[in-house]
Amino acid sequence: MRQGDIVTRKSYGGDILFRIEQVERLQAMLRGVDFRLLADSPLTDLVIAESRFSDEHPRAITPQFRESLRKLEFSKAEMRQKNQHAFELKKLAGSSYFEMPGKVLHLDGDPAYLRKCMQLYGELRVPAEGFYVPEPQMPEVIYRLLTQVKPDILVITGHDGILKHRRNGDMNQLSSYKNSLHFKNAVQVARQYDRDRDSLTIIAGACQSHFEALLQAGANFASSPARVLIHALDPLCIAAKTAYTSIKDTISMLDVMDLTATGLDGLGGVESKGCYRVGIPGIRPVELKA
Repeated sequence: MRQGDIVTRKSYGGDILFRIEQVERLQAMLRGVDFRLLADSPLTDLVIAESRFSDEHPRAITPQFRESLRKLEFSKAEMRQKNQHAFELKKLAGSSYFEMPGKVLHLDGDPAYLRKCMQLYGELRVPAEGFYVPEPQMPEVIYRLLTQVKPDILVITGHDGILKHRRNGDMNQLSSYKNSLHFKNAVQVARQYDRDRDSLTIIAGACQSHFEALLQAGANFASSPARVLIHALDPLCIAAKTAYTSIKDTISMLDVMDLTATGLDGLGGVESKGCYRVGIPGIRPVELKA
């Protein structure tokens, strides 16, 4: 077996697909294909999966995730209809309008997941800038990226997991997690940039992340309350919903739980304002000259 192979673990019944990231001394470092999970395993426990996957991991085009995208599109259509109805009530039916959805800055510790997320932001017409940043480096670069991009929504995600051989065995300790400490530190730096949960919505965490620590650090939404695996694209679902929810409305996990693969076990958070604005009248593209 070598780096890049897609495998499953015999000891876990082959329940999760992984990509081999590194092999050293008959041990493999694994990254989840569908789930934001890091793991290690002896090579003897691994089985090569069917070679039907390309570099476009995760396998986002599943019926389950397509249903989430359909619900997001339906939510956007409902909002447009609501806006148009409001204009008619004000006898502005003849006036056009323009939309300003919230802008997303997405930091991801996995380049394959980031590519897929950026593709789907494009499909959903969510303005977004994405950067591949290894989890330990996120606290170092996040302030610079925030000042550069000036987003309404910040996604901090990648891979995480509860360490199999924990020093103290306590799941409340950040040292028991692969990357939760890095996510927490990144959230804290972001809150130094903007302390207001209503002007900067932060979505943080990955599989089995320390949910409470991320919320206490300042995240609006985080994983994982029940320390379960989350789908690779769950953070994107919350970001897209926030981007197209009016600033006059609030979002709670009850509004987005049906869009995610694991519901309230996988992600939780606090009530937060949307980022979507409407402008009147409509504007035409204009080439600005210096």
